[in-house]
Amino acid sequence: MIISVSRRTDIPAFFGEWFVKRLLQGFAMFRNPMRPTQVFAISLFPEDVDAIVFWTKNPKPFLEKLEYLKDYTYYFQFTLNPYDTDLEPNLPDKNVLIDTFIRLSDIIGPKRVIWRYDPIIITPRMDMIYHLEKFEELCEKLSKFTTKCIISYVDFYKSAVPSLEKIKAVDLSDDEKLELFYNVGQIAKKYGLSVETCAEAVDVEKIGLRKAHCIDGALIEELRGKKYDFKKDKNQRLACGCVQSVDVGIFNTCMHFCAYCYANYNRKAIEKNVKEMFDENSPLLCSRLDLTRDEIRIRIEDKSYPIKLDEILHYRKSENEIFQRSFIDDKDDTQSKLERIISKLKRSIFS
Repeated sequence: MIISVSRRTDIPAFFGEWFVKRLLQGFAMFRNPMRPTQVFAISLFPEDVDAIVFWTKNPKPFLEKLEYLKDYTYYFQFTLNPYDTDLEPNLPDKNVLIDTFIRLSDIIGPKRVIWRYDPIIITPRMDMIYHLEKFEELCEKLSKFTTKCIISYVDFYKSAVPSLEKIKAVDLSDDEKLELFYNVGQIAKKYGLSVETCAEAVDVEKIGLRKAHCIDGALIEELRGKKYDFKKDKNQRLACGCVQSVDVGIFNTCMHFCAYCYANYNRKAIEKNVKEMFDENSPLLCSRLDLTRDEIRIRIEDKSYPIKLDEILHYRKSENEIFQRSFIDDKDDTQSKLERIISKLKRSIFS
């Protein structure tokens, strides 16, 4: 199983301690965004995790926690854009982010730090020439510390439209996007960087670019030295090339407050969620388990198995307790994974 950490919020920037505690406990939980009372538990034991993919705009607070990942395969998607505080109001200075990018690459290697110049936003103040100049400036500073840059043009999500209209963002035509992407690709080529486009429907192959696989099965196979039968993630957009993963984040919790964000809808809700709901000891990020309401299921690969409420409520603490369940008849690998997760889950709830 591949763990996404996270498309929904910036865990390395804001919730690194929470994630480390999940690793130490051996499991995490997350709510179904489309059905919030449905909660999934997943194993985070190294033997059950194929890879962890981190998404972040500022991993600096997480660098000191990389030691906890020594038994895992992982890489970072690091977004570094040329925007000021009007679009990215709560990020460190760009020079600090560049230094963090370099430091992270020095620690884990350039192949495991993927640069995202994403999203590209065209406005009267930031036209195509602006972006090409800024992109080249960043290439000069980052190209020795990564091998790949992923780009995309901004999506006009409903939640982001008011902010994008305020800065007079332009919704480019397909031909204009191809012109932009081609020019970006030509600059990157000078610095030995490959460029891929994220979830773009336009035909970028004809201009010499590749469609991105941000959750990248081929990269994970390379890092692990092992072949897998990864499947395309059906829960993502049609143009998305990612393989299947599970995401442990939650929407409306990222405190970067970027104007173009698709994962945040309401600043007051974000501040309330983080202030009132965040508990680094909870298996759920910025949420609490409600045993009277929540439907709890254990997720293993693309299947899930229900936990009966009385199995949790009738739990007795015992160091050597063996938990009997009725999910699966045979004592197979799936069964043993279930047992490990349930043991951790019960101990966490009643500790």
